[in-house]
Amino acid sequence: MSAYRIAHVTVLDPEAYAGYQALAPAAFAKFGAEFLVRGGAAETLEGPALQRHVVIRFPDLVRARACFHSPELREARARRNGACEAHVVVVEGVSDPSS
Repeated sequence: MSAYRIAHVTVLDPEAYAGYQALAPAAFAKFGAEFLVRGGAAETLEGPALQRHVVIRFPDLVRARACFHSPELREARARRNGACEAHVVVVEGVSDPSS
């Protein structure tokens, strides 16, 4: 069953954050991830306004977790230290989207 990584990011230092952006996509690809949302126009309908939204689909929760803890993504995250505030979750999808 698919799993999703949902991140809300406020970029504080775009130049430093670019170091993360340069490395992270390869780490995600290694674990079969597919970007569904990456930035783009957004409208806050409820709750606090957040700057940047990212949704990434993984084949399953095991690979989503493995990606997060991988050396490749750890290195990418190290490059964004102090460059952003991020809230990241992984969540398992539903087996029957119509339910």
